[in-house]
Amino acid sequence: MSKHEERARSAAPGLKGSHGGDRDARDRRRLFLGSASTSLAGLLLPSLARAQSSPGVTATEIRIGNTTSLSGPVSALGTIARAQAAYFKMVNDQGGVAGRKINFIFYDDGFNPAKTAEMARKLIEQDEVALLFGNLGTGPNSAIVRYVNQLGVPHLFLSVNGDKWTDYKTNPWSMPFAPSGRVECQVAIKHTLHNKPDAKFAIVYQNDDFGRDYIAGAKDVLGARYDTQVKALSYEVTDPTLDSVLVQLLSGPVDALISGVTGKFGAMVIRKASDMGFKGAHYIATGVSSIQGVLVPAGADRATGVMSTTYAKDPSDPALADDPGIKAYRAFMARWYPEGNADDSFNSYGYMTAMVMTRVLQQCNGDFSRRNIMAQANNLKDLDNPILLPGIKINTSPTDHRPLEQMQLQRFDGKRWVRFGPVFEGSAV
Repeated sequence: MSKHEERARSAAPGLKGSHGGDRDARDRRRLFLGSASTSLAGLLLPSLARAQSSPGVTATEIRIGNTTSLSGPVSALGTIARAQAAYFKMVNDQGGVAGRKINFIFYDDGFNPAKTAEMARKLIEQDEVALLFGNLGTGPNSAIVRYVNQLGVPHLFLSVNGDKWTDYKTNPWSMPFAPSGRVECQVAIKHTLHNKPDAKFAIVYQNDDFGRDYIAGAKDVLGARYDTQVKALSYEVTDPTLDSVLVQLLSGPVDALISGVTGKFGAMVIRKASDMGFKGAHYIATGVSSIQGVLVPAGADRATGVMSTTYAKDPSDPALADDPGIKAYRAFMARWYPEGNADDSFNSYGYMTAMVMTRVLQQCNGDFSRRNIMAQANNLKDLDNPILLPGIKINTSPTDHRPLEQMQLQRFDGKRWVRFGPVFEGSAV
């Protein structure tokens, strides 16, 4: 941030003493002032106590902190924070929240966990933010999650993927936003079983927390049937190819292939499954559903028919050009973030999450203590959002840190994703 926040300082005017007059008059005046001071203290102390228990909150502002990647390997995702900052500016120009303006302070960590730790400490200990919001990345957030939970700083609506972020017992002050791979796999399993209850599944998964979420999701749905209906093999991110893994997985009868993969492995698995003549259902992770980044490199013909899950409207989808939520989002981008790309779903994601964060602050009803901010984040009930798909709502509680557990399936038709079928809900875990 190039601008430093301004801090207002107020000084109480001094009382000029009298150099003459009678002693009784002076005594009466001292008694009056003493009584007045006592009365004022009785009026002011509660608000002072609240201010002292509400870091980052003054009579005029609420300070919110964020770390993101404005540089480094995933700098394209830095636009999320810029869209969020633009949304808060709009809120401020409309009067703010409870008469206070939102001061959104975000720092570049270059997707470097060590830098994230440094920036988070600066936000909390120097900038004295009330909370952290929308911090980007599993690695960066892992570097600070223990620190913020020990301090009791709300760590909300993180831009991460992984079911570990929903562990409210270990990290009660942390909460992700998007559904995890665990929920994605639950939806894929449920969809397949709806058509074929005895279906055989093959799961290829990355050997880390992200990939293991897919195994957990399959076990959530199948329970005791998992061992007889699923064959799963992992791979390492250093593996040059997935060919041998897929040959083993698809060597027998398989009704559905579920790919819990990231990055370049998305194109690899699509290409190899197609080359092997696999005709079953193929579900890929949302993180590798990019048409230009994954499906085109894999070959649009090979990717045709591949399925994925989604929960949000795609602002670039021509079919949504007249959707009221997308029209409002585009109007917002044109006025408040004109340098951003309105077709970029990272920007619509930032817009959506900033809207949810604002709702939490509104629910605080003027009490912006960290404890109450967290209590309100834990109290979202069937919350609609204009960027969410119809039928998908946000729900949280102190024992449910999964704001989104509903998703809809989409199928690639060779040119674009086409949503179909009902909204599926992940299994309770």
